[in-house]
Amino acid sequence: MDLTVIGAAIAVLSGIGAGIGIGIATGKATEAIARQPEASGKIQGALVLGAGLSEATAIYGLIVALLLIFVK
Repeated sequence: MDLTVIGAAIAVLSGIGAGIGIGIATGKATEAIARQPEASGKIQGALVLGAGLSEATAIYGLIVALLLIFVK
């Protein structure tokens, strides 16, 4: 088995961490909005920023995996 395939599989695993992180952040943001509805705008803004940064790490992992597979 080629080691690039194993490396690509490991790089794609970054998506699992991003999914877990976004899920936890969404849950906490929902709890915070339930406690303080008047701060929902600030909470949602921070949530969107954090989710975007977290999702970027998953996209970087996908790009690394694709580069490992297709560029030799």
